[in-house]
Amino acid sequence: PVDGSSTSAPPRAASARKPSGASASSESPGITAPLKQRLESDLRAAMKSGDTFRRDTLRFVLAAIQREGVDRLQATIERLVAEGKDEASRQAHIAEHRPSDLDDVGVLDVLQKQAKMRRDSTLAFRKGDRPELAAKEEQELAIIQSYLPTQMSDAELRSIVERVVAETGAAGPRDMGKVMPKVLAQTKDRADGKKVAGLVGAMLKEKAPS
Repeated sequence: PVDGSSTSAPPRAASARKPSGASASSESPGITAPLKQRLESDLRAAMKSGDTFRRDTLRFVLAAIQREGVDRLQATIERLVAEGKDEASRQAHIAEHRPSDLDDVGVLDVLQKQAKMRRDSTLAFRKGDRPELAAKEEQELAIIQSYLPTQMSDAELRSIVERVVAETGAAGPRDMGKVMPKVLAQTKDRADGKKVAGLVGAMLKEKAPS
């Protein structure tokens, strides 16, 4: 993370900056997802090796995962209160379902959001003629992306979209709702949602009657 006070880069959640000296794993809300364990292990390795840049990036990511767990727990409590559940029932539900414990899907969702933040910041810094800050964001992005599934190539993505368009018989932009769910089901975490939507929209626009 970098100090963006002199630029218009998108702000990051302050709550994700809390960890400082201690490993984020000691502050996590009981999360046991294998991917999170890998992040924690790599954080310890970075601390041991003196790789401060990787250490700080992983601390930031683990703090974001912790924050997401806290948010999910709070949302669950608010829902149970709204449903009229008493304290004992709420505690039993939380103990059984452990909403603050993110599985790999939840951790991947946080990583995707963190990656998007870095891409947005990189773009903002480049527009603001701050190449040195953009370079730092790109370095952080590279670390985060190493934990994400390999992204599809443009050719792979186009092939999937073309196949789904043909299968659904989509004939124009009005059929976006038919195509997008099927495409996203096949791309999952391997393609950016905005990129998918852009490609689907462009392809359907080409098919629309002139």
